[in-house]
Amino acid sequence: MTSSSDAYPVPATPYQTTGSLRGRTILMSGGSRGIGLAIARRAARDGANVVLLAKTGEQHAKLEGTVYSAAGELDAAGGSALPLVGDVRNDDDVARAVDAAVGRFGGIDVVINNASAIDLSPTDAVDMKRYDLMQDINVRGTFLLSKLALPALRKSSGGHILTLSPPLNLDPKWAGRHLAYTMAKYGMSLTTLGLAEELRSDGICVNSLWPRTLIDTAAIRSMAGGESMVRAARSPEIMADAAHAVLTGPFSTGHFYTDEQVLAAAGVTDFRPYSLGAAEEDLVQDIFL
Repeated sequence: MTSSSDAYPVPATPYQTTGSLRGRTILMSGGSRGIGLAIARRAARDGANVVLLAKTGEQHAKLEGTVYSAAGELDAAGGSALPLVGDVRNDDDVARAVDAAVGRFGGIDVVINNASAIDLSPTDAVDMKRYDLMQDINVRGTFLLSKLALPALRKSSGGHILTLSPPLNLDPKWAGRHLAYTMAKYGMSLTTLGLAEELRSDGICVNSLWPRTLIDTAAIRSMAGGESMVRAARSPEIMADAAHAVLTGPFSTGHFYTDEQVLAAAGVTDFRPYSLGAAEEDLVQDIFL
């Protein structure tokens, strides 16, 4: 199966949508590759406008994809893409992205906080530059992009902020395993919790989405043993379908959804097509669950 606008291959998945993002404008941090790009592609197949704010303007030595190659994929899939090279840690870059989205497409309907840094080192081993990077991208970047987009979201009919962050699981083992990363990801989730309550009267939905299992991404592959880990993972398309379902379905605000929860509510009963080969019982559960 291919998209009608170009010969762009559409992955065969069990998700059957009942809604559409056609004509909606999405502002996403990151999105040059991995889960973010998969979510953006799924939206583009509906005919969505997607503004990508990402640092990768030139080909990385180890990672495939740039913000420009990603935009090309979105255009080929049937959407309208606006690639912007910028850093979610930089106030001016984020403000420029918000202004560009409004100027090009007339507003913003959805903000997706996808950009994230990861370092699973224990406290003794974590480099403080990496600590600061995770805090700045994960927590501050999520807060900043959401904050600056609020005026445009308030003008949207059905504004939504979707952040890729885990449920706030206070089992001590998660802080004990990788405290620096846990604080950074939970900071993203606290932003969801707080904004959902703060913006409830504005009609803006704020939710988080997290995979139940490992997802095949460049970040996972770059870890020690990553190539073997991805064999027990699912493809990014499961997160793309789940994000689409949250953004088009009857989901309320202030929730921490897993991809499986969302897709099961949307009618998916067989998740095997998302697997990269491992049996369902052999898939590795993601952290924080």
